[in-house]
Amino acid sequence: MEASVATHTLYGPFSQILTMADLPDAGPIADEALQVLENAGVLVSGGKIIRVDDYIRLSQEAEQYDYAVEPFEEPMVLLPGLIDAHTHICFAGSRANDYAMRVAGKSYLEIARSGGGILDSVRKTREATVIELVELLKQRCDRHLREGVTTCEVKSGYGLSVDDELKMLEAIQLVNKHHPLELVPTCLAAHMRPPEFTDSKAYLRTVLDELLPAIKEKNLASRVDIFIEDTAFTEKESVEYLLEAKKAGFDLTVHADQFSTGGSRVAAEVGALSADHLEASSDAEIDLLRNAGVVATVLPGASLGLGMHYASARKMLDGGLCLAIATDWNPGSAPMGDLLMQAALLGAAEKLTTAETLAAITTRAARALNLPDKGQLAKGFAADMIAFPTADYKEILYFQGKLKPHKVWKNGQEV
Repeated sequence: MEASVATHTLYGPFSQILTMADLPDAGPIADEALQVLENAGVLVSGGKIIRVDDYIRLSQEAEQYDYAVEPFEEPMVLLPGLIDAHTHICFAGSRANDYAMRVAGKSYLEIARSGGGILDSVRKTREATVIELVELLKQRCDRHLREGVTTCEVKSGYGLSVDDELKMLEAIQLVNKHHPLELVPTCLAAHMRPPEFTDSKAYLRTVLDELLPAIKEKNLASRVDIFIEDTAFTEKESVEYLLEAKKAGFDLTVHADQFSTGGSRVAAEVGALSADHLEASSDAEIDLLRNAGVVATVLPGASLGLGMHYASARKMLDGGLCLAIATDWNPGSAPMGDLLMQAALLGAAEKLTTAETLAAITTRAARALNLPDKGQLAKGFAADMIAFPTADYKEILYFQGKLKPHKVWKNGQEV
């Protein structure tokens, strides 16, 4: 008994703890549904949460059993660590020139013809070594962690060849082994057809026959993504590709409905965990996703970077969807990468409740990544926690991302 309890640590007291527990899995969330504990503490052991309770009660128990105690005097509000469920932060180079051309009125095609676009990132990422990609990814992970993100999905997709996609995924794996920020790797080899191929089907066949088996063998990723759009892959190609990947044991997610519809139909048909982007989605697509149980992951960073409208987040919630918000942090369309700021701006524009916005970057984002032990502060969940220097949780979104966490813990360890 004594040996086991000695590893327990009590954190607190916190002015407020938002547990994000016992919320509906989908649809609207009223702020009254938030579980807000006043003057509370968290008991942690082995990287997991043992109990969230009144601090005085927990401190009496800590004294009785000689638990370690990490006390705080300043007012702080505790939330689960943020989860960014869609990023492309493994890349080399900058596309600032693309951005300058875009805001000056140049079209996507004009930018691509001048040497910009996704293929510019592909060229630079192919030229980079694994070590260079590791260092660049570590820097972005450092920033994300400082801003309260404790779990982050990362896609490949700037290699577009078997060797270069493996190089990206190996860089992600190396960072994941040594960085506190937990990375969830996704193979996005189907980002677009690479210049070496004239036929999309032939490229996807190469990915299925050569790349995915190598990924499985090296345990580099368990998720597969595809970009469904006129400039990328068709619905038919995508369904065939995703069903084969699913048969091979991969979870599925889809870049869907960014500029035109069709991706949601694919996501529903193949049983994807999430459909991401959804700026072009209408009531019909919302119905498809709801009936198939697909999480809607919206990406306000892409809307900000491209100067286009947001996805209809309010309509999606009212239509019964599980809504996640992610950054789409990438070198082209979404270079900002600030999850809390983007969520706050989207919430203001789409009239989301505080509960809906915070759920979309914690517990519902965990659902988008199929991570059942993350996104809540409750017994048995990972002790991924962030504390903001305020006594009122409403100030977190009120300051629209400028109020940053004062403390961040991953698996119970302050980082």
